[in-house]
Amino acid sequence: MAEVLGYVGLFGLMVALLIVYLIYRFLKDPTYIIANSVMGILIFLILNLFGAGIPINIFSVGIVAIGGIAGVVLVVLIHFLGLGF
Repeated sequence: MAEVLGYVGLFGLMVALLIVYLIYRFLKDPTYIIANSVMGILIFLILNLFGAGIPINIFSVGIVAIGGIAGVVLVVLIHFLGLGF
């Protein structure tokens, strides 16, 4: 049992280090963040124009603006799985 907890802790540490690295890399070049956010919002609006039916509210737009294209994927998954929005 202790070995499994050790592997879980090691995996969690690796994921945390990966997240810190990605945040550093994205913050090093702010134009990437801005472009990703704008592209995410445009894709989100285009999806809704073609009838995706995802409500446009402060929460969905906030997730898309912060997450960019990955945020669009997350909002679409949440909507079509029936978990929210």
